Amino acid sequence: MHPAQIVSHIDVRQIAPAERHALIFNTFTALKVGEALALTSDHRPSPLEAQFAERFAGLFQWTYVQAGPALWQATIAKISDASLGAPCCGHCNG
Repeated sequence: MHPAQIVSHIDVRQIAPAERHALIFNTFTALKVGEALALTSDHRPSPLEAQFAERFAGLFQWTYVQAGPALWQATIAKISDASLGAPCCGHCNG
């Protein structure tokens, strides 16, 4: 498998907390298979990663490029577009 092409970068440090997950989900959904988004955060995005596992099971590959302690960077690649997984929980308006 070839590395995914990063087509979008989201730095959550510059986005209001209530808007982050919806933006990330919408950006990921718009990706084509083989494309990825780069994510930058000042904390480990564990809740987001868990939501991806539930909402987009089998559709993505999550790779940490840098794992803290002060800066976290991940690449989220779309590896399939078979379905969009579970509906949003409603917590983040996504």
